[in-house]
Amino acid sequence: MSKYIPTREEALELLKEYNKDDSHIKHALAVEAVMLHFADLLGVEDKEKWGIIGLIHDLDYEMYPDQHCIKVQEILKERNWPEDYIRAVASHGWQICVDIKPEHIMEKVLYTIDELTGLIFATAILRPSKSVLDLKVKSVKKKWKQSSFAAGVDRTVIANGAEMLGMELDKVIEETIKGMQKVAEEIGLKGNL
Repeated sequence: MSKYIPTREEALELLKEYNKDDSHIKHALAVEAVMLHFADLLGVEDKEKWGIIGLIHDLDYEMYPDQHCIKVQEILKERNWPEDYIRAVASHGWQICVDIKPEHIMEKVLYTIDELTGLIFATAILRPSKSVLDLKVKSVKKKWKQSSFAAGVDRTVIANGAEMLGMELDKVIEETIKGMQKVAEEIGLKGNL
């Protein structure tokens, strides 16, 4: 018997089953795009897997915020998702809501960029263009330093993640912006450009 491997369509359907809020869907699409971008950057073979993990990483957050990264494991197990997908999704909550440390490069990327997409989104929508397409690293870094700006974004997680990846923070920000630019329209960040 071959192991069940979810498709992107199945992942998107599952995401929409558990998430009705448009902002959660857009966040999932942003994280998916960034995961795909990093998979390209790192020359990963199983790119679609990276995208699917990004797409469903917050599957349980809207309905079960108090059981985030815990409930998702149950949901995916019930649907026979592969163990490595389940582990990867849960690991992005390391030291926040679970003790599953990101070990695989894919897990480390997800852990690092999840919060960062939120900061980039918040920075982009405040620009005159309201777009991610003309966003520069220095603008994000400026907002990074203002702890009251996008206060819900845990900058320590991002910094620790960049260190885990062995990448400069500026490079992680730059590549995350590039990933989000690829889906600017879908995530509402095309703006007036």
